[in-house]
This record gives sequence, C-alpha cells and structure tokens, in this order.
Amino acid sequence: MKILVTGHLGYIGSVLTPMLLERGHAVTGLDSDIFRACTFVGALAYTPTIEKDIRDIEPGDIAGFDAIIHLAGLSNDPLGDYRPHLTEEINCNASVRLAQIAKAAGVKRFLYASSCSNYGAAGDSFLAEDASFNPVTPYGVSKANVERAVSPMADETFSPTFLRASTAYGLSPRIRFDLVVNNLTAWAYTTGLVYLKSDGSPWRPIVHVEDIALAYIAVLEADRDLVHNQAFNVGLTTENYQIREIAALVQAIVPGSRVEFALDAGPDKRCYRVDCSYIGRRLHGFKPQWTARRGIEQLYDTFQAASLTLEDFEGERFKRIAHVQKLIRDGELDGDLRRRPLLAMAV
Repeated sequence: MKILVTGHLGYIGSVLTPMLLERGHAVTGLDSDIFRACTFVGALAYTPTIEKDIRDIEPGDIAGFDAIIHLAGLSNDPLGDYRPHLTEEINCNASVRLAQIAKAAGVKRFLYASSCSNYGAAGDSFLAEDASFNPVTPYGVSKANVERAVSPMADETFSPTFLRASTAYGLSPRIRFDLVVNNLTAWAYTTGLVYLKSDGSPWRPIVHVEDIALAYIAVLEADRDLVHNQAFNVGLTTENYQIREIAALVQAIVPGSRVEFALDAGPDKRCYRVDCSYIGRRLHGFKPQWTARRGIEQLYDTFQAASLTLEDFEGERFKRIAHVQKLIRDGELDGDLRRRPLLAMAV
C-alpha cells in the first residue's frame, strides 16, 4: 500500500516506519521534525519526507495515498498543558481538517492515533471501547474530540479507525522519557531512586511501542469490514498496573535502586484500567510481544550501554517541554510552535 505517516519521526513513528517498510509498503512521512536533535540511540529509517507542520497540509500533499496513519501532534500532558489553545489547534482542529482533506482526496483508510487517556478519571473498573469519555487534560480532550468529529465522516469511500493506545513505553530512536515506565527506569538507573511524583495509587494500562506499531500494521492490513469506523483499546488486559506496581518492578530489575516519593506526591486524577480483549478477537494478526518486565529490562540494558545521565533525560535535549522552550528561546520556533522560515531554510 502507498501510505502517508504523519509524525513519522516521533516516538511511535520512528518505530513504525521501518516495520512498514520491511513489510513492503511504500511509505512517505510528514513531519515538522522539531525534535531533530533528540535522537537517542539507533538511526531513523530513510523514507521520502514532507517537512511540514500538520496545520499546513494541503490537498496536494496527500493525493494518491491508499491510507494515512496520523500520529502527529503534541504528545504529552506537560506539552499539552503548556499552551492549551495550541493543543486544540494542532491535535484537534488540524486532525479533523486532515481527515476532511483525506476524504475529499479519495484516501480510503484513515488510522488515527487516539488514546486511552480519553477515559481520564475512570476509577478501578475495566473499560471496554463503549465506555464513556472522561478526559482530564487538554491532550485527552483533544483526542476524544477528534474521534467525535471524524467518526461521522465514515462512509463507503472513507474508512477511519481509532487506535486508543495504552500508555506507551519502550525503546525508540526518538525515546520519550516522560512516559511512566521509561521515566522510572531512567531515574532508577541514573540516581538509584525509583522516583514517584504521585502517590502511586492510580491505575494505568501500558503497552510497548513496538506492540503499538504492530497494532497499526494489523489494522492497516485487515479486511476493511473488520476495522471500518472501529475503535480499539491497544494493549493487553493483563498489562494494567498501579503506578506503585510499576515502581516495584523497576526496583526489582535495576540493581541497588529503591522507591522514593516526591515530597509533594499526591493522587493523580488520571486513573483508568482498560479491557483490550476486543482488538485480539477482531484482529487475529495482532499479537503483542512485550510485558512490563521485559520492557524494563530492555530499557535498563540500553541505558547502561548509552551511559545515560540524569541531565540527559531531565535536561533540554530529551525532555519534550524543556526542548520546545529552548527552541523558542533560541528563535528556532515561534510562540505558535512553528519553525521560523529563515532558520528552517538554513538547516
């Protein structure tokens, strides 16, 4: 298939793109690449790239594609909270506009990177795909609103699918250290402390980034009637943990580490458990490969090999919000997170 992957240079995209290429798909990427200085380990797969902000997509950019995998957006809560109007503009308005342009251009399939954060403050019950949305952050609100807007566009010519990923973790060339498993493992390796900024009580489903990529491939290659206008919780039902359980796993794997709570640690409003059985019943090609223990071991081994330091993952290079703020201070991005034209031409 001829596929456009937006955000192909991000945390998930840099894992998914080479997997698509290995399966023989023709992939074009679209990414403003504001995190180009943030590659951690490994190399990015080469693919034709449209370097453009998702807000600036034109019909000519997407004509001729069989499918769009839409990953691009502001991808964590601190970045989403930074300027909430930009989260709405980039994550919601630009995504809905992209779907509208794709439908008009004859793109048959539209795979959207939604999130289990749609469920937000939901308590201890297991949630299937028909559960109510209750997002508590601008990021979660944006994801829920895109689903509400794009789903009614579905018809015989345009087939959207919504992949509600559990909280991601695991190794990627463009790793995110703000994600709970990655973050706790990095703290443990660099300081000896499994450092919890909440009281550890909230529930959270987790899924390895490679398994998220496998879910996109399974949806992309499935018969249309299996995925048409469907939403899928992505992960394994057995991989729901309280944050303190993840911390205990990290402590058991990283030698000499111990759990410590921040002085202001309190409950986190984001608390949800998800039932991921539907995707497995519907798509027999989706077979998750990772567990939290294996993922933490992978991260620990990589952090050792890379000699990761606290400054690396808490500093301006790899911390998303800090990196964006640095680019603004340095004049490489404007206040709307657009790359300044003269500098964009110079790099």
